Amino acid sequence: MNSPIVMSLDAGGQSYVFSAIQDAKEVISPISVSFKGADLETTLKGIIEYFWKVVAQLPQKPVAISFGFPGPCDYPLGIIGDLENLPAFRGGVALADMLKEEFQMPVFINNDADLFAYGESTHGLLPAINKEFEAFGSPERFHNLFGITLGTGFGGGIVSNGQLFLGDNAVAGEINRMGNILYPDYSVEESVSIRGIQRVYARTLGIDPQHAPEPKEIYEIAIGEKEGNKSAAIKAFDEFSVVLAQSLVDAVTLVDGIISIGGGLAGASSLFLPKVVEQMRKPYDTVAGHPLTRLELSVFNLDDPAERKAFIQGDIREITVPFSKKTIKYDPMKRIGIGKAILQTHEATSIGAYSFAINQLKL
Repeated sequence: MNSPIVMSLDAGGQSYVFSAIQDAKEVISPISVSFKGADLETTLKGIIEYFWKVVAQLPQKPVAISFGFPGPCDYPLGIIGDLENLPAFRGGVALADMLKEEFQMPVFINNDADLFAYGESTHGLLPAINKEFEAFGSPERFHNLFGITLGTGFGGGIVSNGQLFLGDNAVAGEINRMGNILYPDYSVEESVSIRGIQRVYARTLGIDPQHAPEPKEIYEIAIGEKEGNKSAAIKAFDEFSVVLAQSLVDAVTLVDGIISIGGGLAGASSLFLPKVVEQMRKPYDTVAGHPLTRLELSVFNLDDPAERKAFIQGDIREITVPFSKKTIKYDPMKRIGIGKAILQTHEATSIGAYSFAINQLKL
């Protein structure tokens, strides 16, 4: 019997990308279409039309539709709220029920950052790390992952023991609303985003943020690959790193798992990740005058080969069971690792949508 196929959709402000996944791989060439400026009826009819075009290309009937959509949404019910970047959606749109009736199959809608995290937990960084533990002969295994997406906004998703943790209101992992350690009156997203990097660069040079280059160019200036104000570019990523680090400290204190970084800004991780890890290791002061580690865990940069090796090796010991000759391998090192996602963000999100549907359907 052939593996099940799940249809997917990547919905963005500029385009909608329709596809289908089987065995965690795309089985058709994605179909991209723009509904920019279209009203709700046109958009909804377009979504139906293009899902039917996907069906027409498939070798067998799909078992479900599963995809990510930006919030605010009631994800369990599949109702889309008032979207800022997709203005056609207003007042509550029962998108899942519409598609269920049209295609006569289950429909699952989740936050796109949640699905990115789920994809990285099933086929990305989390299983890759656990394979390295196994190959080394370590008893250590990780079961939790916090996935973040860095780009126009700052998204997050939590996976625990193979399950996507949504929360009672389906807003768990919405890290963008955390506080900003440098600018307490603003959210973390004002710094941890494309606009945040551009704003600091522009402020340092005394220019209008609208005239600031794209973050990719600022990154190239910072690493010396492009002409420009290098000190301003470095400062932009330094502020980004400090604010990102503190938000991750707060998040991982509760999640206690691997951190996977995706999104467009992940391409600059070689510049900002060492600074993020350095900041996460920076101790707090105490009233008694003794330093207090920022986390009860050691933090490792998984993109640094030496640190990744130390993370995998840990501190394995062999201890004897009291009143017995039996011995047990034991690794007392409490640690987490943070690294760039193994999968491309779009790929991880699609695989996450597929894996979520398969999990829910128990296939």
